[in-house]
Amino acid sequence: MEIALLIWSLALTALMVVGVMWVFDLQGRLRRLQSRYESIYSTEEDDSVGAAVERLAARLTEMNARAERLVVRMEQIDKALVHAVQGVGFVRYSAFEDTGGDQSFSLALADGAGDGMVISALYGRDATRVYAKPVEGWTCARPMTSAEEEALAKARRVVVPESG
Repeated sequence: MEIALLIWSLALTALMVVGVMWVFDLQGRLRRLQSRYESIYSTEEDDSVGAAVERLAARLTEMNARAERLVVRMEQIDKALVHAVQGVGFVRYSAFEDTGGDQSFSLALADGAGDGMVISALYGRDATRVYAKPVEGWTCARPMTSAEEEALAKARRVVVPESG
């Protein structure tokens, strides 16, 4: 009977040693978790979780308000951009056979809706003449030369498409 009692005593002692080691390991892990928790949520004023959550909620509210202001500002800029000069097309050419060097030009300036103007300067030996034609919706009510149409087509290719 003494041998059975000795075996049971050794087994319980081994279990106690394993249990004590396990408790020490758990305490070490708990200390590491507490230090991580404190590094995340601690501040100089208050270390409670509730205060940290309130600070995070306040920051989130502030960020949402800022994002809403940015969206409003972006919409204002988009509306203004439609009326700004976006498309610029430039074509040089020789208007007359007796002059060289492509000194004449046509310049198209248009906003996002295709409204603007085409300016043409015709260089001649005796004089230079400048003409301007209004453009509405990418079309002109007055007859256009091929150079003016090319300048307008170039301007249309670089216009930012309207986002919807």
